[in-house]
Amino acid sequence: MIRYLHQNEIDRDKWDHCILHAFNGMIYGYSWYLDIVAPRWEGLVENDYERVFPLPGSRRLGIDYIFQPFFTQQLGLFSVSILNPEKVHEFLNAIPSRYKWIELNLNTLNKIDSDGFQVSPQVNHELDLIQPYDGISRNYHTNTRRNLKKAAESGLNIVKNIQPGDVIQLFRQNRGKDVTTLKDDDYKRLSRLIHTCLHKGIAEVYGVYNHVNELCAGAVFVTANKKAIFLFSGMNQEGRESRAMFLLIDHFIREHAQSHLVLDFDGSNDPDLARFYRGFGSNECHYLRVTADRLPPLASWMKNLKSRFYNE
Repeated sequence: MIRYLHQNEIDRDKWDHCILHAFNGMIYGYSWYLDIVAPRWEGLVENDYERVFPLPGSRRLGIDYIFQPFFTQQLGLFSVSILNPEKVHEFLNAIPSRYKWIELNLNTLNKIDSDGFQVSPQVNHELDLIQPYDGISRNYHTNTRRNLKKAAESGLNIVKNIQPGDVIQLFRQNRGKDVTTLKDDDYKRLSRLIHTCLHKGIAEVYGVYNHVNELCAGAVFVTANKKAIFLFSGMNQEGRESRAMFLLIDHFIREHAQSHLVLDFDGSNDPDLARFYRGFGSNECHYLRVTADRLPPLASWMKNLKSRFYNE
């Protein structure tokens, strides 16, 4: 039996126990993670927390909606037992009708048909780190090897345990200038998230410095459920020119080779990023984004009109 629970009705210990032992468990599903990225989240629970489904809900202009939180690539149905498409559909159909707009990323192991929802595949990349470094690096693409050589000749230095705020600031001063969807509150939320992960001992923050000790690239990795996720990064023009991110990723792989970990690149549909991730020998995998429009006709029409206006 699937139950819809408000946040204050959820047994967090049982919820997190399910995520920990789920065959498809991910850091994004833990209650403390959801508290930070989606403070008003609720959930669907089956039986005694055998399966859980986070609902990252919010409210705007009097309308309740579900939207994928920032810094959270995948959610969907997490289960301690094997899933089939019918079970995933059952949970999707159990989302309360008060949510009038749904746009949610399922996880890689949630398979469904398109019945009742618009479905679009999304791209991710993963690299198994079980092999020795020599075995992993043997699968690097030629272009990646070339860029690593250039980075090595640039006099770069990698430092671990730098301040998360330095990486966030580096991003904001560079690529972040063009990312208008992220606001001040989102960056504060990200900072809180990274510091929480550091406190729990599951985050690593790396920086790449040039020959005069200036930060030119940085990255944050968080690890749970045998996955190390490339959560966030920043880089300036010098970092791009010196191929600093190639060096940083290679350093992380070298440090964690021969471990029971999968490096999850938290990938993107962007072809350039996909090429960068594939260069390390990663495998492409997919997850599904589901969308449902339950808005009243007039509200739906206004939403579509607004979307067209901003995209033209």
